[in-house]
Amino acid sequence: MTIITCRDITLQFNSDQAPILDHINLEIQKGEFVSIIGKSGSGKTTLLQMIGGLLVPTKGEVNVLGQVIFEPLDEMTYMFQKPVLLEWRNVLENVLMPIELKRKPNQQDVDKALEVLASVGLGGHQNKYPHELSGGMMSRVTLARAFMMEPKILLMDEPFSALDAMTKEQLQLELMKLTKQYRTTTVFITHDITEAVYLADRVILLGRQPAQVVEELQVPFARPRPKELKFDTSFIEIVKGLHNSIEGLGGH
Repeated sequence: MTIITCRDITLQFNSDQAPILDHINLEIQKGEFVSIIGKSGSGKTTLLQMIGGLLVPTKGEVNVLGQVIFEPLDEMTYMFQKPVLLEWRNVLENVLMPIELKRKPNQQDVDKALEVLASVGLGGHQNKYPHELSGGMMSRVTLARAFMMEPKILLMDEPFSALDAMTKEQLQLELMKLTKQYRTTTVFITHDITEAVYLADRVILLGRQPAQVVEELQVPFARPRPKELKFDTSFIEIVKGLHNSIEGLGGH
């Protein structure tokens, strides 16, 4: 079942400048995990913002959950590159924030928040404040908050890019577990080709100026995946092929 459709979308900020995105067509199925890759300035974040209703296409339309969108929907959660936490609220209070925007949290909400925090490796840290957390822990809080509302769609803009390799790997495993548990449809932006292939059912390569979909790759491994998969010969070949495709586009 298709729940996100980008139909011939073009984005142009000024009529005297070339479009940023040009005639993008993309369909994403319910429960699918799609990674979008491309060089810097290839329009990855712009495309994600259009799917999220933060930007409206100049031409074409974005259809999410059966409706053309012009603003963010409640069924979607956006996770940015830098964790955004309120410094004066502890971990538990930060995770409960999406509930508070709708109603007063109850004990059931608190229990669920503690459960989600435990699932991202933060059990027992609920009373700490952001200044007491490492970068990886802050990312975990953001991930827990994202899943607190059990979003139908999760949009992620390079959420792990600033983390060290070991922390990034742990968060990748936790993300795979949570998206499977909640059957979340996920659109994930990354510069890291290995990460894109490891997490996704399908990888979309954006390129050219203005940006277009230049390649789509179905990843042939069942999810969730063991971390050892990254050393598998067929996995490495897929990563290498995508790397060559990006290099073949030229530019930065």
